[in-house]
Amino acid sequence: MRFCILVNLYRPDAVQAARAVTGWLVSKGHNVITERESESELDVPGAPTESLADVDLMVTFGGDGTLIRAAHLCSVTGTPILGVYYGRFGFVTQCSPGETGAAISQFLDRQATIEERMMIQTELVRENRVVATLHSLNEAVVQRSATTRMLTFEVKVNGKPLARYPADGVLVSTPTGSTAYALSAGGPIIDPSLEALLLAAVMPHTLSTRPLVLNASALIEISIETRGDAVLSCDGQSRLHLLSGDLVQITRSERSTRLVSVDDGDFLDKLSSRLSWSQGRMEDEG
Repeated sequence: MRFCILVNLYRPDAVQAARAVTGWLVSKGHNVITERESESELDVPGAPTESLADVDLMVTFGGDGTLIRAAHLCSVTGTPILGVYYGRFGFVTQCSPGETGAAISQFLDRQATIEERMMIQTELVRENRVVATLHSLNEAVVQRSATTRMLTFEVKVNGKPLARYPADGVLVSTPTGSTAYALSAGGPIIDPSLEALLLAAVMPHTLSTRPLVLNASALIEISIETRGDAVLSCDGQSRLHLLSGDLVQITRSERSTRLVSVDDGDFLDKLSSRLSWSQGRMEDEG
C-alpha cells in the first residue's frame, strides 16, 4: 500500500513518532512519501503538494491544524486520514499515540471504520462572477481586518433576509468546526456525526444576537453594509481580501473528509477531558 506521512515539524515528539511509524511501514514493504520539507526528517521521498493525497492512507502526527491541512489535500480524492494526536486540544484527531500501530493494522486488514465528516463550500462573488471557491472542514469566516473598526454584516438564508450583525465578523461552521473558532464565538457544540450548519456572529455589538443551527442544505449569503476592510478566511488556510460589493455564498460542499475512526465514543470522551468536565465531577464527588 501507499502511505503519506504529514507531521508537525515543530513538535519533536510528533517527529519522533512519525519517524518510527515510517520506518515500520517501509520495513513491511509499503511505499511511503511525505512533504518535501519533511523528507530529511523521515528519510522517505518528498512529493509535490498536489500529489500527496494520491495514496491509500494519509497519517498525520500533530494537532488539529495538521489534520486540517490533510483534509484540504485529501478532500478531492477522498483519501482517508488517520490523525494521531500530538497537539494541545485535539478534537478532530482520532488516534492517541499508543493506538497508532493497531489503527494502521486495522486499516491494512480492511477492518477500519471510516467516518465521513461534512465540509462547506464558500464562493466569493464579485460583480456577479464567482472569483474564488474554497472548501473547509471547520469554518468560513468573514471578518474585519485588524485596522478596521466594527462592520455591519447582512446575512440572508435561502434568499431571505435574516439579520444585520454589527460585529467583528460572521462565521459559518460545520459540526466538526463547532469545537474550533465557533466555540470561542459562543456557539454550541454539535455532535460531528450530525449534518448541519452553524451561523454565529463574532464579537457582536448587540445583546440580541444568538448562534443559529441551520439545515445542512441551507444557502447562507453574507455581505458587508458598511465601509471598511474585510477578509474571508477558510479554516485559517487562506485569507482573501474583500472589495466593496462582494458577496460570500456558503453551502454544503460535495466533498467530505474521511477519517479513520478508532473509537465510536471518542468525541464524548474528548469533550469530557479537553474541557475538564470530568474534573468538575470528581471535585463534586470528593
